[in-house]
Amino acid sequence: MARRRLEPAQYLKGILAGDRMILSRAITLVESALPSDRKLADAVISACLPHTGNSLRIGITGIPGVGKSTFINAFGSFLAAQGLNLAVLAVDPSSTLTRGSILGDKTRMQELSMDPRAYIRPSPTGGSLGGVARKTRESLLLCEAAGYEVIIIETVGVGQSEIAVRDMVDAFLLLLLPHAGDELQGIKKGIMEMADLVVINKADGEFLPKARKAKAAFSQALRLFPHTESGWRVPVLTSSALEGQGMEEIWGQLGDFRAQLQAGPRWDAQRQRQALQWMEDTIQELLNQSFYQHDEMQRPLAEFREAVAKGNRAPIQAAEELMRRWRSMRNDERMIE
Repeated sequence: MARRRLEPAQYLKGILAGDRMILSRAITLVESALPSDRKLADAVISACLPHTGNSLRIGITGIPGVGKSTFINAFGSFLAAQGLNLAVLAVDPSSTLTRGSILGDKTRMQELSMDPRAYIRPSPTGGSLGGVARKTRESLLLCEAAGYEVIIIETVGVGQSEIAVRDMVDAFLLLLLPHAGDELQGIKKGIMEMADLVVINKADGEFLPKARKAKAAFSQALRLFPHTESGWRVPVLTSSALEGQGMEEIWGQLGDFRAQLQAGPRWDAQRQRQALQWMEDTIQELLNQSFYQHDEMQRPLAEFREAVAKGNRAPIQAAEELMRRWRSMRNDERMIE
């Protein structure tokens, strides 16, 4: 039996009341590709928008194996113990065949998933660029409207995902392994430059001496980077997610970072820039959809792809011709209207 379809006002009422079932339904709605769901999702987002913007948005990234989920489990549990409500939007790698999540975030964050102050939402990327779904931004706003004071977004830690997440959070936390030499060779400078906080994870047991060396090495490396516009000096800390060590200091540094940015124009300016970036990204997505899903473009697309693959047409020439045909079709459609 199909569930009764809710109206935007009913979604808003449930979300503002902190109803997790309604919140989950709303996130499922924004993840849907059905045109009818997209229209309703837009209405729900618009209704929730005046109730957003009050959380601390934290992005967490790091190479596979650094222990992101274990860290989030420990850090989130610490925040919940402080009386804070938090949401975790864990963006999963997606199966190229099924487009579904292949990692079970709740099984990797067992302690946190059972905490009544925490809400964990795995989100399949659907093969989107950089492993970060556009829907993550909308899910973030829904969680803010539901009253979550801290929103954590976990990246898959590969490709362009860090850039995508950086464009939707206030603070960006980079997790590293306690192997200074290897890490200095393996971490791209661009990712280091995006970080607001660097944490050497797994600083326990036999790895503790290596973690201390890594902290010193990265602290020295960061001194060579130019000062940020806000004047914030990126700290390097250590943590043990397994033992729950270092969480208080990390939270304190995030609080200092937030206070410094909110004391000047940087905080609001960053949020405004991110909103504009969201608009630009959405325009690009809608243009792509309009082009690739247009019925009249399917045949020429197939023909030009074959011609380019066989070397019978230059890629740029084929792209220009396809765009010319698409613009012509759009003009004809407007004339008919």
